[in-house]
Amino acid sequence: MKTITFTDFRKRASGFITEVEHGETLILLRRGKPVAEIIPFSDKSRHTPSWQQPGIRLRIRGSDLSSAILDEREKNR
Repeated sequence: MKTITFTDFRKRASGFITEVEHGETLILLRRGKPVAEIIPFSDKSRHTPSWQQPGIRLRIRGSDLSSAILDEREKNR
């Protein structure tokens, strides 16, 4: 992993992209803070973020979950 300034990247972008093509990972800094990570491209299928994955569905036999919760709340009053 290599850390470079944004200004340096702008001046020598072609050379840095060649390094990325050969497997190097670059961290771009702007004003001393990391702002980007440049990694080699992968054709592998990407992992779907958890917020895009379908949620867990809970079921109780004979009734839906919301009805069961409401019934339970009524019993405990």
